[in-house]
Amino acid sequence: MRAILHDLWAQVVRPIVDVLKHKGLVNGDLPHITWCPTGPLVFLPLHVAGIYPPHGISETIMDIAVSSYTPTLDILLRPRARKNNSDGDRANYPKLLVVHQPNVPGYAPIPRTVDEAEEIHKAFRSRANIVDEPNGTIEAVLEGMRTHDWVHLACHGMQDIENRLNSAFALSDGKLTLSRLMSEYIPSAELAVLSACQTAMGDEELPEEAIHLAAGMLNIGYRSVIGTMWSIYDESAPIVMKPFYRTMAKQVAKGGELQPAYALHEATRVLRKKVGEKNFMQWVPYIHLGL
Repeated sequence: MRAILHDLWAQVVRPIVDVLKHKGLVNGDLPHITWCPTGPLVFLPLHVAGIYPPHGISETIMDIAVSSYTPTLDILLRPRARKNNSDGDRANYPKLLVVHQPNVPGYAPIPRTVDEAEEIHKAFRSRANIVDEPNGTIEAVLEGMRTHDWVHLACHGMQDIENRLNSAFALSDGKLTLSRLMSEYIPSAELAVLSACQTAMGDEELPEEAIHLAAGMLNIGYRSVIGTMWSIYDESAPIVMKPFYRTMAKQVAKGGELQPAYALHEATRVLRKKVGEKNFMQWVPYIHLGL
């Protein structure tokens, strides 16, 4: 992984950063870069490219900028998340649906999803609607998504390599597939946090087409999506989500434009410090897509 990240830095990311610096777009504050990769680059973690010891003095994109991804450029033309300037708005916003499924039949237990739900409840209290087993059915989750601003799905996720539209979240009564999600359109949707495996994993046969669960959430109306490039560790998710939601709660309380990409950037730093930088497979997969 160190060699891959070094090559990405030297051949792809660093030349772009140099141009941005020359244009005065990279200064003391962390700028926000949105990557729209194509071809094989869709499988590679541009957001953490850099030089990591012992391959040299540490120099990474994470120290220079906050990164997001977008599968298509038109997504960047959407309105950003609402601005909550009144006290009334901040008191009732967001309506947050939290679905955690620690013991779905036929799948390995993921007990730390309960910890995720608890951390979100601590950050947002009555604004968080917690849905656990057996209430996390396909129809209940879809209905909840239609009536909430944000959704957090802490469950098993899987990418179907034979039929990408069958990629799915494992819920208490079956699979919520990408094809089923794509039949929805939720114009009021803002943030989807997919705390599940392989939710932003590309297709080797169709690298130019974004066919994964995170892209599906963008397509049905969500402005921002937190996804994963590969399988994640059950114990890592609460470590990421605790600082992520605390930062988001502070942003909501402050009012103005929400910045989930910055919240994830800081949360990833927390996880990296906790598990150790050398454990790339644990802290690298979390990514932000959209606005």
